[in-house]
Amino acid sequence: MCRNLCLSLSDCKGFQYRYLEGGLSLMKEFKLTAYFSACYPKVLLLNGRRSPNVDTTLYLKVSKNSLLSNEEEFSEFGLNCSDEILRPLERAYPKSSQNEQLQLILLFAIALGAVEITGIFLVWCFMFSSSQNSNEASQGYHHHHPEITGFRRFTYSELKKATGNFSVEIGRGARGTVYKATLPDNRIAAIKRLNSIANQGEAEFLAEVSIIGKLNHMNLIEMWGYCAERNHRLLVYEYMEHGSLAESLSSRLLDWPKRFQIALGIARGLAYLHEESLECVLHCDVKPQNILLDSNYQPKVSDFGLSKMLNRSSGHLSDSSFSRIRGTRGYMAPEWVSNLPITSKVDVYSYGIVVLEIITGKSPANGESSSSGEGKELQRGLVTWVTENKKNEGESWMKKIIDPTLKGEYNKGEMEIIAKLAMQCVKEDRNARPAMSKVVEILLHRSQYSSPVKIDRLSSE
Repeated sequence: MCRNLCLSLSDCKGFQYRYLEGGLSLMKEFKLTAYFSACYPKVLLLNGRRSPNVDTTLYLKVSKNSLLSNEEEFSEFGLNCSDEILRPLERAYPKSSQNEQLQLILLFAIALGAVEITGIFLVWCFMFSSSQNSNEASQGYHHHHPEITGFRRFTYSELKKATGNFSVEIGRGARGTVYKATLPDNRIAAIKRLNSIANQGEAEFLAEVSIIGKLNHMNLIEMWGYCAERNHRLLVYEYMEHGSLAESLSSRLLDWPKRFQIALGIARGLAYLHEESLECVLHCDVKPQNILLDSNYQPKVSDFGLSKMLNRSSGHLSDSSFSRIRGTRGYMAPEWVSNLPITSKVDVYSYGIVVLEIITGKSPANGESSSSGEGKELQRGLVTWVTENKKNEGESWMKKIIDPTLKGEYNKGEMEIIAKLAMQCVKEDRNARPAMSKVVEILLHRSQYSSPVKIDRLSSE
């Protein structure tokens, strides 16, 4: 039955017959054919595997023409189990242009993704390295300059946000620009941003931070912190509502009592620097632009970028201690251009010029100059003008030099004391100038008592 079934099927390759015990009686009872009971025709011959638990016999259908005629031919027929590697068939398949386009798109997407991932990785490495370098540089900076660790260290981003991206400028000088800021704790501050940290800029930053960190006086500016990040050097100060003395003088807002108290406050601050602080400090750049006024017009000496520590044992600084002349033309003492030792009397001279400017409302460049020599003409102009008026006008000389914006409203006794004191401070002979402590003593005496004080001879002792 199985043989006839396979022969009747054109695509039958053979059949498998399995004997089932009791199968014949079942076939008769249910009238089943062999195909459905124990006969399994094979349309495909796959792997020739035989299950060990299945007791079957496999019959293959072959063509009559292929039957072998003798045993010799039959012995040559069999499986080839040699180790020779069979060569694959060479078949050519037509390539689809659509597949090529998809492959190109896929390759482009992979390349683009690789470039993006590489770029992101490089940017991350750069930012991480920059952050590490910044932290290491900052730590190294503070390690090499421990004198500046007493203040709060701000980040550049904090100060940039506090100043509104440096939008409100309140002052500008040769060494930097000052901006108004609101700190995270809502304090109003003045942020001084140095123009450059190269050479002098870095030296001025270190001088200002290290020196002011050792000072504490009501007439000296208070510093709250600093920033030393990468190339940025910024200083954080308390904010002064009325700006600089130069601004107030030009705006005609100062009456005589305020001017006298300002002169006294400046003298107090300088006397503290010279004689009361732990180390004697020379400011070296006393001028109205560096005198700030708070809400009560109390003066505070600021800008210590050119300051220098003085050795109290020697009492002066040698010329070799300065790499260049320090100060602002018009306020500089003659010692700077005369190759003389630099002492605290350079600040006394500058103070005298500032007081003359407070009295007269004129800058040091005003007035005629009678002196010769490069570097002295401008700074001697105001002094010469006041001196000539004092000689030629007798008792009325004070009316000639007083700031006309005061309209004659001033204390004559105070005016005489402060004018003579200022002229004593600007003596060309530094030994003839009084010490700042003596200046404070004279001004305090005048502010407390109405009786005049003789100041014709003021020694530096």
